[in-house]
Formats: sequence, C-alpha cells, structure tokens
Amino acid sequence: MSSVPRRDGEKVLRATRVAMAVADVGFLLYWAVVFAGLIPSELAYKDYADPILRDWNLSFVALDLAASLTGLAGLCRTPVSRPLITVSLTLTSTAGLQAVAFWALRGDFSLTWWLPNLFLLLFPLPALVVLTRRPRERAA
Repeated sequence: MSSVPRRDGEKVLRATRVAMAVADVGFLLYWAVVFAGLIPSELAYKDYADPILRDWNLSFVALDLAASLTGLAGLCRTPVSRPLITVSLTLTSTAGLQAVAFWALRGDFSLTWWLPNLFLLLFPLPALVVLTRRPRERAA
C-alpha cells in the first residue's frame, strides 16, 4: 500500500517540474521585458508609472531570480535537486502570495496580474507537501 502514495507523489512532482520550468523561464522573461521597458501600458498594472509601485515591483527581482535559478538548477536532476526544488517552490509560492496580498490590499482585481500570481502561489503547494512529508516506516 505504501507504493500508491509514492506513485501519486511522483506524478505530482512530474507535473510540478513542467510548471516549474514554465514559471522559472517566465520569471526570467518577465524581468527581461520589464528592464527592456516592453510592457504595453494597456497590459500594465494600475499605477505602473508611479515610482513607488515601480520600486515595489522591482523589490521582487531578487526573490524571483532566486526562485528561478534554484528551480532551473533543481530541474537538472543532480544529487541536490530535491532541496533546490523545495527552496525554489517555496520562493515561488511566496512571490505569488506577496503579489496577491498586495493586489488584494489595493482592491485591484485585474485578471491579467491575478492569474499569473495565483498560479505562482498555488502550483507549488502539492509538491511541497510531497517533498516535505516524512517517508512512512515499513511494517516488519
């Protein structure tokens, strides 16, 4: 019976690896677009030109890049993949939570910004459960 949860966990991790690759490459692309000034005003979040909001957005650079780099390194399947993936997923979910909390506090409910951040918040959670649960001891 203990192999069923393990197989389910492996399925969760396989699906999560795909979502991680999308998110991690997405982080890198997003920041490249931001620094290149390529976000069209009609797709920008409310008050995008406000220096305070610009600084708030830029405050995510270190968090997002740390999530992306640890995630991409973890996807290389080395002996340290599991801890790197755990760190990456934690950072990714934190980034999503921080953004969603901010938009909620502002009462700004644009799906353009909510959907990607809800994705970042939620997709790591099942894999984090799998990665952090203790292995069951086998019956003698």
